[in-house]
Amino acid sequence: MTSQPVSDDSPGTVLFPEYATLYDLIDAEVRDLTDEQLDFRSDEWGWADWSIRVQLSHMASLIPRWLVLRLGDTLFPDGDHGVDDVNAIANSDFDRRMDDNKYHALSVILGKLKEFIVLAQRVLSERTIGFLRAHSVIQQQNLQWQLMNKAHPTGVNLTDDPTKAVMLYEAVMRHIYFEETTHLFNIQRVKRAQGLTTVSDIPKVGYWAIYGWDTSEACNSNKKIQRRVLKETWRALTSSMGSIS
Repeated sequence: MTSQPVSDDSPGTVLFPEYATLYDLIDAEVRDLTDEQLDFRSDEWGWADWSIRVQLSHMASLIPRWLVLRLGDTLFPDGDHGVDDVNAIANSDFDRRMDDNKYHALSVILGKLKEFIVLAQRVLSERTIGFLRAHSVIQQQNLQWQLMNKAHPTGVNLTDDPTKAVMLYEAVMRHIYFEETTHLFNIQRVKRAQGLTTVSDIPKVGYWAIYGWDTSEACNSNKKIQRRVLKETWRALTSSMGSIS
């Protein structure tokens, strides 16, 4: 993401050139996974509550949820966003993801993810930086958003109401990119928890890179457990030795 001065007349792609390589980063990480690997989840770590398949479905769904459902009246006043079956994709009965019954196969999910990343690129190419900075949306705030706001150098403005913030469209496009890379980081953690090798070099920007974000790993948790077991075993051993003497 550029930090150089830019003209308001420049297209949004100048601000976010990273979108051009986003799909390839994600596809390379998951395209060879088996169904078993895609569906692995664990209650042991919060970031593993969602399987890789669910993460990918969420990553696809969140783009039209923002660009079509929330900003669609402004971005696509003629309704020409091209997203078919919006409800099953962006407003399904499943938690923040596409309808599992319709969008389950990896190839289908990746196809939709690619389609929606292209849609985001279209918005950036058709709208100027001035447009993205002149339009905003109200975003409800919670503890997670208060942490996430720290990743945005500009574009998220707090209000007198602590439960609401004004989010420029520029920040929305940044948020979408940050969501994608953070969930890709989660996917890599889930892969490592299964003993799998990761592939993509994720840019260390966004939510997973800010101070206070949970970046724990399965191996770190296992080491802590092993240390605790060894410590308890040693205490039990020394205690029994003391009673013998």
